[in-house]
Amino acid sequence: MTEHDMEQTPMQGSRVNQMIARSGLCSRREADQWIAAGRVTVRGRPAKPGDRVASSDEITVDGRPIPTPDPPAILALNKPVGIICTTDRRVNDNVIDFLGHPGRIFPIGRLDRDSRGLLLLTSDGSIVNPILRAANAHEKEYKVRVDRPYDDDFLHAMAAGVPILDTRTLPCRVTRTGQDAFRIVLRQGLNRQIRRMCEQLGYRVADLERIRIMNITLGNLKPGQVRELTPKEIRDLKELLDRKG
Repeated sequence: MTEHDMEQTPMQGSRVNQMIARSGLCSRREADQWIAAGRVTVRGRPAKPGDRVASSDEITVDGRPIPTPDPPAILALNKPVGIICTTDRRVNDNVIDFLGHPGRIFPIGRLDRDSRGLLLLTSDGSIVNPILRAANAHEKEYKVRVDRPYDDDFLHAMAAGVPILDTRTLPCRVTRTGQDAFRIVLRQGLNRQIRRMCEQLGYRVADLERIRIMNITLGNLKPGQVRELTPKEIRDLKELLDRKG
């Protein structure tokens, strides 16, 4: 292979930030920061943003070759109340220690400590940001119970948008399921959004359970149980991400 061929080969592969993310070292965004800081080399040369690499190329971070990536894991966890969605293992009740997964894994988004239900986690850092990106308007569905019966005005107000955090929430789908319970489908993820919406309208959330993220549903997972996504779920998930761009 000539030097010219060696220079052209990487254009046929993946971006270097994606390859680092797939190794489990960090997310793609963090990899971009490492590249900008000069910590990454490809075939012995400083990496540049947008560089493409083949699987056989040597990539190093701080002089050490990146790990050979395991097949990416994408897990669905039924997070119990009390577990905190952080990778910081110094924090009590962090989700990483709770899960006990043998490899490096990232939660995709979060559920606050007092909420329960579907949480996705992955070792493939390259898909974390596309799922989280608000502009992609990915659906998330929740079952909610408030502290007292509500009227139809409450449902209409929730669906139309509620002023919180110096903004107004986007219109959403809300369906009554009981005198004090409803389902809600959001396309945004403001901090403690549902709780703040209810509080703004004079109600307190007594129970909040996420039951769907995009095409992934909680199903029959019991609190604390975890499962791997099926190949079809992963294919459909990636198709949705590609479609949203």
